[in-house]
Amino acid sequence: MPLDVQWFIYALVSNGALTPAEAEQLYAGLGPNADLTAFAQAVLDRLVAGLSQEDAQSVLEQIQSVIDYATEQAETGIAPELEAPSPAAAPAAPVSDTGDEEENVQKRPKRRGIVKDSATRFEGIDIDLSKIHSYEDLPTLRDIANLSDAQVAERMIMLLTCLRALGCSDLHLSGGAKPFVRRQLNIERFDDYVLPPEAAERLNTALLSPERKKQFYEELDLNFALEVGKDRFRVCLMMHKDGIEGSYRLVPDHICTLEELGFLDHDIVYIKRLLDYNNGLVLVTGPIGAGKTTTLAAMVNIINNKRTDHVITVEDPIEILQLSKGCQVTQREIGKHTISYHSALKAALREDPDVIVVGEMHDLETIENAITASETGHLVIGTLHTSDAANTLNRLLDVFPPAQQPQIRAMTAGSLRGIICQRLLPAVDGGLTVAYEILINTMAVGNIINEGKTFRLKATMATGSKQGMCTLDQCLLEKYLLNEIDHDVALANMRDTSVIAQLQKEWATREARKLKAGRK
Repeated sequence: MPLDVQWFIYALVSNGALTPAEAEQLYAGLGPNADLTAFAQAVLDRLVAGLSQEDAQSVLEQIQSVIDYATEQAETGIAPELEAPSPAAAPAAPVSDTGDEEENVQKRPKRRGIVKDSATRFEGIDIDLSKIHSYEDLPTLRDIANLSDAQVAERMIMLLTCLRALGCSDLHLSGGAKPFVRRQLNIERFDDYVLPPEAAERLNTALLSPERKKQFYEELDLNFALEVGKDRFRVCLMMHKDGIEGSYRLVPDHICTLEELGFLDHDIVYIKRLLDYNNGLVLVTGPIGAGKTTTLAAMVNIINNKRTDHVITVEDPIEILQLSKGCQVTQREIGKHTISYHSALKAALREDPDVIVVGEMHDLETIENAITASETGHLVIGTLHTSDAANTLNRLLDVFPPAQQPQIRAMTAGSLRGIICQRLLPAVDGGLTVAYEILINTMAVGNIINEGKTFRLKATMATGSKQGMCTLDQCLLEKYLLNEIDHDVALANMRDTSVIAQLQKEWATREARKLKAGRK
């Protein structure tokens, strides 16, 4: 059996689209010399049987992605190791629009994602993590010159696995520098050893496939997803004056809920309402490392559980996998499945989506396509690197030529649903929690956007709690009152003098109670 057919079957079986027995039976029916094209057509005919035209088109697009994946994997010359998951149910027949709506929802065909994601995969290593208590227990990087390539790859896998156990969020390995991690937002060096450029190069390229290594040395930059056992990482490599630098972001091992991330219950109600719209623009903003990706994943998961729509996500790279539940979730990766954000957005308008998720809106074309899509019957959820709601709107407008800004301002005022601007802060329990502000597009907010008077947004948000709005300072005060953050953290991030006065009053009251209790 050709390698590309083996990988094609591997992707389908791994995602439950076919069982190994079904795949073998289909292939045997085509004869001993069947190629990938013939086999893919046979699989397609089987999967779309009884589906509506819309669902059949969706399956066709996914099959093409699986073909691309299988072809690329076959080029490595390595055969997959097929597992046998439990058999998947065959697609149900489409339901007519007549009859009881609740019954129709239950009978509606279950949509399944069959696209294999593009992460580079490695088997996990059996490590006794109960013995990993500090940086001193980490595997050493001082003997890299004496190790084979396979041993260097194994050392990297051990290091990444151990760092996750220690609660680190990022690993940085750079030539000419001491290796360090980011833990609870703080940079911590776990070894005084300065990595020679040669060692840094071997470490950072040890987990690259030959194709990715060639791509990196040609482009001198590389972003990709890495999967080690059940752990996922976002890897960014770059070349600099002292050699190669690699940063490894540890992706959460599950899709966190908004509650887990630290959003307050009454705010979650309004965030979920934003996700009930059939069209419009919802923005999640904040600086790099503010947890936007995990918030975005939590929001997509909410949509996936409560709606029956087609969701297309565009990411660079795919970090958190979303399995199709109520919705058909199609995840696309920049450089792997599409050329750029703006080209993927333009193409998405012809792919019958209900919800479009844009991993990063950073250029004029992407922003313009996102606003256009939000006006043409799609719910668009995107991210921006901005610090507050007013800066977010200014950022949206400033990328456009002055002559076009009034038009874009009017389009944004009509299509914007809300903005969640967040950052991560140290929590009292030793972890991290999200602090945020929420803007809801009311009639007053729409007028402010139309008139270009974004400086008035802060006051509107401060008095808009009944509409679901809050400022960052109000959120910080509430989190302090709930004992989620301490006084110093809250004070360091506050700007509103009136809210600071409330914080200081509450802090003084608490300190007085402590003194009184101590005297007893």
